Amino acid sequence: MTKAVLGVIGGSGIYDLPGLSNAREQRIQSPWGEPSGPVVTGDIGGLPLVFLSRHDKGHRLSPSDINYRANIDVLKRAGVTDLVSLSACGSFKEELPPGAFVLVDQFVDRTHRRDSSFFGQGLVAHVSMANPVAPLLRKRLGEAALAEGIAANWGGTYVCIEGPQFSTYAESMTYKELGYSVIGMTNMPEAKLAREAEICYATVAMVTDFDCWHETHGAVTVQQVVEVLTGNVEKAKRLVARLAADFPREHEPCPIGSDRALDAALITARDVRDPALIRKLDAVAGRVL
Repeated sequence: MTKAVLGVIGGSGIYDLPGLSNAREQRIQSPWGEPSGPVVTGDIGGLPLVFLSRHDKGHRLSPSDINYRANIDVLKRAGVTDLVSLSACGSFKEELPPGAFVLVDQFVDRTHRRDSSFFGQGLVAHVSMANPVAPLLRKRLGEAALAEGIAANWGGTYVCIEGPQFSTYAESMTYKELGYSVIGMTNMPEAKLAREAEICYATVAMVTDFDCWHETHGAVTVQQVVEVLTGNVEKAKRLVARLAADFPREHEPCPIGSDRALDAALITARDVRDPALIRKLDAVAGRVL
């Protein structure tokens, strides 16, 4: 079996991960460009863990400026098998107020400026995104939340907008009427790229606000978001620590095939595949190439 390596991407407000033993910072080179920053490797209770700050320290990167391909590539090179995304978001539901955690199971991609695939001209691949979240990883997150006394709502749809502006009122009302649960700016194409890299992926959506649809909540402001972030960050760090402590040391095969997503995905004939692209895919798709 494959040794489990837990990856954590820290979103807004989560720029480090205390509690790591043998922690050291590494700058891993990627053929896809510059990642958000260095990865921090270490372990919790003997489980290898790799942390990456999505916006980098000091929050220097906007959602549109993040190199999602490089981020996933360096996490794959660091050996990550299971990846948890910690993400601040807005809510479309009264029952998901600021401070709530949501273990989402679906995504809607409304981004338009981002490179969303490792594949393309010279080597085409089509992976399934019908079920974008790895169910065993999400289950273990739910169990960790329960053990820590952290209320976590099971399931929901995360709509990812381009940003960096917050939604208009019309957009917010549209997403609410469509039944979406939360809104954010970073989980796409991150989830798609993780699937292409055969990394099991799950999101903890941490609600900071009600977006702008709410009658008494008003327009979203950075100050408002930051006020809630502090409490969410502390809960998120407890959640990760418990998840790592209870996590299996051997990688569990994903029941929906997240970790073998490329088995039937490559469609380009071998004799016309681009050698330069194949070299860039050494980490992401090395298993099948």
